[in-house]
Amino acid sequence: MANLKEIRDRIQSVKNTRKITEAMRLVAAAKVRRAQEQVTATRPFADRLAQVLYGLQSRLRFDEADLPLLKQRELKTVGLLVVSGDRGLCGGYNANVIKRAETRIKELKQAGLSYQLVLVGRKAIQYFQRRDQPIAKTFANLEQIPSASEASQIADELLSLFLSETVDSVELIYTKFVSLISSRPVIQTLLPLDPERIDNTDDEIFRLTSRGGEFQVERQKIEPSTSASLPQDMIFEQDPVQILDALLPLYLNNQLLRALQESAASELAARMTAMNNASDNAKELIKTLTLSYNKARQAAITQEILEVVGGAEAQR
Repeated sequence: MANLKEIRDRIQSVKNTRKITEAMRLVAAAKVRRAQEQVTATRPFADRLAQVLYGLQSRLRFDEADLPLLKQRELKTVGLLVVSGDRGLCGGYNANVIKRAETRIKELKQAGLSYQLVLVGRKAIQYFQRRDQPIAKTFANLEQIPSASEASQIADELLSLFLSETVDSVELIYTKFVSLISSRPVIQTLLPLDPERIDNTDDEIFRLTSRGGEFQVERQKIEPSTSASLPQDMIFEQDPVQILDALLPLYLNNQLLRALQESAASELAARMTAMNNASDNAKELIKTLTLSYNKARQAAITQEILEVVGGAEAQR
């Protein structure tokens, strides 16, 4: 027969664990809101930058501009920027992005290409360091809500690798945010920049809302700006090519910041889902343990009554 004290202790332990998981779920929800506010705050700059680049594109042909960030070289070495998290307890978020990176590495090896890794997040760093992979640079302990300064530091390292011809292209592997219960590891080419995608207006932002007492995330389509083109009579004090050369690194920073924001939102959403599932499992376990406790207690009382009755019969 189960020990009643052990069952009581187990019930109390599960209740304490449920309090922790519920608190972690609420903290993750608050951070998703902060990430949402940051996306909204950085959008005006991104919109204006896209407008200027679109206007420059209408004034000159990007394929005719002799700029280092647009230059296509013979592909020999590929730089892979892998974005993971610093913490666990977020379901399969880290495992999925690492698996996608491994798949890409196998594809490069089969094509006879070499590669260099730039890793963001302790989980990816620990994983690839244990496997003696070629790692060019690592970034750990970043803020859970990505900042422009952190994106700039990572972009500077990528530019250094690309401009020094250590790598001939840079690919970004990160987790695209879809919803609270869905995210998808994707690959995006960062360098060399693709002129065809400079004026891409297929953009979205996410919004955390609550409905019926439950958190949910809605993606909102961003309408393209109607004032994207520059006036035809505008006179540039500098050569448009020089202006473009100065703006392309800013565009790269913006793309990288957006990817970090998507990854952070995916990690927080995965943690919310994992902690919610853990809280639900703890609730069910408490019910099961309570039922076991009541059965054991009833059995113990019945046994005591039988012993009392048996002792009384023996004294007659």
